[in-house]
Amino acid sequence: MTRTFRILHWLAVTYLALGVLALVVIVLLRNDPAEVNDAVWTRAVIVLVTAVVLVLLTNRAARGSRGAFRRLRIISIVVPVAIAVIVALPGLFPLWMRLEQGLCGLVMIAYAVVVNGRRTVTVTSSNGE
Repeated sequence: MTRTFRILHWLAVTYLALGVLALVVIVLLRNDPAEVNDAVWTRAVIVLVTAVVLVLLTNRAARGSRGAFRRLRIISIVVPVAIAVIVALPGLFPLWMRLEQGLCGLVMIAYAVVVNGRRTVTVTSSNGE
């Protein structure tokens, strides 16, 4: 695994860890309707599923899958945009989740910069599939 894909793997695992941490907070605060509502549960599940897919695709791309790499490039753009919308929506999510989503967004922006960088594209084009 190249240094670039180790960085991508680390970022994907960090995104997954933030999702797991959010789920732990949700479970701890589940009896407080001001802090945990249906939207919070739904968003946490979406983040976890996205994070697992991100980790799996990152591993496949590191092994040379061009299809996985293309999917990662798309995900790396779509996810931060979706997070920005979620953070900006008034009243739907409590402050703690907006902060968690902000951190997720920063991780995914870093992921997007790396996966869409010239060096990464060069590495993957020499790997083939």
